[in-house]
Amino acid sequence: MFVDASYSKSLLLGAQLTAFVEIARQGNVSRAAEGLLVSQPALTARLKRLEEELGAPLFVRQPRGMKLTEAGEAYLPFAVRALETLAEGRHVVNAYEGGGAGRLALGAAPAVSTYVLPALLKRFAVGHPRVAVSVRTGHSEEVLELVLREQVDLGLVRALRHPEIVSTPLYEDRLVLVVEQKHRFAPRGRIELAEIGQEQLILFDRTSSYHELTSAFFRRAGVLPAGVMELDNIEAAKKMVQEGFGVALLPRAAVTGELEAGVLREVAITDAEPVRRQIVAIRRRAGGRPSGSVAAFLETLSGYRPSEGRRKKR
Repeated sequence: MFVDASYSKSLLLGAQLTAFVEIARQGNVSRAAEGLLVSQPALTARLKRLEEELGAPLFVRQPRGMKLTEAGEAYLPFAVRALETLAEGRHVVNAYEGGGAGRLALGAAPAVSTYVLPALLKRFAVGHPRVAVSVRTGHSEEVLELVLREQVDLGLVRALRHPEIVSTPLYEDRLVLVVEQKHRFAPRGRIELAEIGQEQLILFDRTSSYHELTSAFFRRAGVLPAGVMELDNIEAAKKMVQEGFGVALLPRAAVTGELEAGVLREVAITDAEPVRRQIVAIRRRAGGRPSGSVAAFLETLSGYRPSEGRRKKR
């Protein structure tokens, strides 16, 4: 109740100050009422209420208009400054609500934070340079906990099911088979899955879902690689492939640069469906409709495709 009463009082004071400043500018109540699109009695009532609260008359009523009293002359610059401050405050609130200013805390799975998020943040910063962004990295389940504990506003993770979150699809993450440029698969560009049984397979990050996706892919196909090398991150896996230590199924977004530079080659597997997973942005369902910097960042995500390096035209 106190907040509502204070808010109403602030609105009333703003109207009174506006009436005072406009009458002082016009020197006439009728013209001031026309300029403010209010009735003359309403404007007069606002001025009277302000004078009562200040305990002093602000104008001398004359036949040809309104003349400021000494008290009115002294009060005028303060009233103008107060209205300017209120306008600046509205501008700040509108900037926060529209995502033009404020803070944004993100959580992201490692592959997203390393290979996708930098380009997203660069695009976001162009339109929202006054938003301070912080990023925390963890596996998808860890980021989910950060979202649920309200330690981040949004999480960028693989698709997860949880009754307390809302998910917004971001892009489809596809694992592709990559080899070094002199590998026997490279000139062919296409192989059958069984041929990988003659190769050493490079896996990364046993604790991640990528590891399980890759392992399950070969188990279902009944293919047992000639050897397995396990590493703890994607960058190390890429380096091992480049040096000819084996082949790997890696996220397409993680190898775009190497494929374009020709240091790695993508090889299609003709008799198996590609390994895919959905990457989504998650937020707390109880948070309600997104607004401010969260809504602005979700708009930046809309239509994004990491392999294209740009937003999809709509």
